[in-house]
Order: sequence, then structure tokens, then C-alpha cells
Amino acid sequence: MRTLLLVSMLSLLALPRMAAAQDDGRVVIDITSAQKSLYPVAIPVGVASDSALAKEVAAILSFDLQVSSWFKVLNPKSFLANLAKEEMSIEPGPWKDVGAYGVVKSRVRRTGNSVKLDFALYEVEKGARPVLEKTYTGTPDQLRALTHQFANEVVKYFTGEDGFFGSELAFVMKNGRGRKQVMAMGFDGTSLRSLSRNRSINILPAWSPDGSRVAYTSYMRANPDLYIGKAGGGRPVRISRHPGMNTGATWSPDGQRLALTLSRDGQPEIYVISARTGRVLKRLTNNRFIDTSPAWSPDGREIAFVSNREGGPQIFVMNAEDGSNVRRVSLNGDYNTTPTWSPVKGQRVVAYTTRAENGRYDIVTLDLSTNKYTRITQGQGNNEEPSFSPNGRAIAFSSRRKGGSGIYIASADGTGRQYRVYKGAATEIDWGPLP
Repeated sequence: MRTLLLVSMLSLLALPRMAAAQDDGRVVIDITSAQKSLYPVAIPVGVASDSALAKEVAAILSFDLQVSSWFKVLNPKSFLANLAKEEMSIEPGPWKDVGAYGVVKSRVRRTGNSVKLDFALYEVEKGARPVLEKTYTGTPDQLRALTHQFANEVVKYFTGEDGFFGSELAFVMKNGRGRKQVMAMGFDGTSLRSLSRNRSINILPAWSPDGSRVAYTSYMRANPDLYIGKAGGGRPVRISRHPGMNTGATWSPDGQRLALTLSRDGQPEIYVISARTGRVLKRLTNNRFIDTSPAWSPDGREIAFVSNREGGPQIFVMNAEDGSNVRRVSLNGDYNTTPTWSPVKGQRVVAYTTRAENGRYDIVTLDLSTNKYTRITQGQGNNEEPSFSPNGRAIAFSSRRKGGSGIYIASADGTGRQYRVYKGAATEIDWGPLP
């Protein structure tokens, strides 16, 4: 017993500060740690594989684990192991020598229109026995989705949380002559497609909680009406067509209702409608000011929104049931817009766009329980319209900066590198759920 305890203690000393060991000996990443370091992982290109597909799989895995914000993917040029000899196994020594704590092995074999993917995850300190193994089969077109699936398994193994690989982003792209299209793509910038498919102005997309539908505002019939379309395509259904604004929809967590801005009674106010029929269920705000950009909290109890009732636009929160208990939560600066909630259970964190003193726009988060304020961007051009990943660990946003405009992904704690996943002008980002 003492020997086992000593071995466990020595193993812990060899791990990053953000890692710990569970009772079953499995290494986990401490997602609650205030001092975050990255878990070094090696992802070699698979041998005994289809060469081109093996390189693609390694590239997908590398991007996924890097952007997750938990891992440091080691440079393949540093690897000392004899990969041809190892194949799907490892010899721990050479991997220790390059600083790898984990190794992900893969093998891709193609037969006609079918591919078979074998994956194995090793913790180097535990030797040559894999701690996680998976095999998937599918078509070559499913290669990316299957690889994302294993990357999610790796994140789940180390953190106990779901990853966000395989989810999609919706956004608005200008299409010439003043037209705007609602687009969708993989979170990593792949499989770009149009959701609106008309020659009008289409704006403000919002994924349904199950990812099967997208609500957006379109001027295809002259008035800014609210439509709901299937994520896979097809003709959208006009769900709200009151005179004036029908904009900025947000889904209730159960997918049964939509909160949005209507100006049918004069001033832009926030209402709740049925997601099935469009029938107005309740009016939540009623004043002479502009209330817009509602965002439903993940527990369904609150709605964040933007109002100019105290001068410039600021973020407020109210009870979702009846619009009561209105309070301002943004206390920095004179211009704050586009609130969105983190989906992490037990947290009350809102991300939004703020205008700095130099006139630039940045992404920030605010923990409503602790008032902790975190900058996600700073000194990197103009950054707007944040949206959280399905697990709340990353934020996508639109950016106009010297390094290139587009859609970027950053860690939700404000640390680490930012990744551009779409090049070009893009606005009104909404990150969908896992499929």
C-alpha cells in the first residue's frame, strides 16, 4: 500500500500543475485551476496507413486539441521515436525525452469507398498500454467528423467535459450589392454553405438548442421578418411578420419559445413568441427607450439585453418569466452591446462587445456571480459579436485587424493564442451545439 502511494505521488510530481490523478489512476486536467498550464501531447502522422488521409487526420487532431485551450501540441520535427517500428504502440522513453505527457496514435485504411480509423491515446508515464482506444468506420467524406469524434473523446478523458469539435458556426457574409447571406460552416472553417439562399438582406442567425434549425431575420418580403430554416437547407418558414422590426431572436433552452425585438407598437421592445406558431406570448419590456439584442440564459431564468435607458447602450439582465428585476450589469465604458451567455452549468457568465477609450471594440466576459471582468481581446483591431462554444471553453467572434479580418476563436479565459477560422468580412456570429 505504501509503495502504491509513493508511486502515485511521484506520478503527480511529473504532471503539469493543472493536472491531477483520479482514484482510478487516470490523469485529468483540473478545469477549475486558477493557474492554467497546457498538457503536452504528441500527434504523429499514422504509419501503415493511407498516406494522404493519415496526414489529414493528424492535422485535424492537432488543430482540435490546440484550439480546445487545454493542450500544447508538440512539433513533429522534435519526435525521436521510431514510428515505423512502433506503429500503433509506443516506446515511452523517446516520448519522455521530447517532453510528451500524452501521445495520440492513429491509423487510416481505405478500401474502396470506405475508411477505417483506429485511434489510441497513451499517457507516457503509464507505459506502452493505451488508456483510450477507438475504432470508427465510414466514408472518406466522414473522415473529418470521425476524427472530431475521437478528439472529443480525448478532451472528455482528460477533463470530464464534452469538447466542441464537430459543431458549426453561423454568421453573416456580405454578398455584393448590399446583399447579406446567412452562412454556416464547421467551427474549423470547413464545409461552408449558405442557409438563407435568397437575393435579399439576411441577418442575425440563431441556432436552435438541438442544432436542427436556424432562426434569422430576412428582408426577402421587404419587411424585416423572422424566419426559421432547417440547418440542412430547404425553404424557411416565416414565423414573425409584424410591421417593423422582427429581429435578434434567441431560443429558450427548451426550444419552444423565442425572445426577439419587435417594434409593432412603436418602440423596439422585447417580446416572447412561440417557436412553433409565432404567436406573441408576452411582452417583457415597455418603456420609451430602445431594448434589443435579447440573449436567453442557459437555465432559462434570465434574459440579457441591450438598452439605452441610461444613455448609451448597456447590458441589462431581467427575469425571463415576466421582465421584472431589471438591472444593469455592464459597468465599464459608455458602449456595450451583443450579450451572449456561457452554457457552462452552474455559472452566470456573459460575454459582450465593449468600446474602449481609443474607440476600438473588444470582447470581454463578466461573471455575474463574482463581478470578475476578463478581457478576451485587447489591442488587436476591432473585435465584436462574441459567441460561446457548446462547452463554454472558447469564444468565436468577428474581427477586423492587421493580421487579417475574419472569424477568430479564443479561449474563454482570455489566455493563449487566437485562431482565425474564416478569412474575410463576417459578422453576427452564433456558435451552434454539438451534433
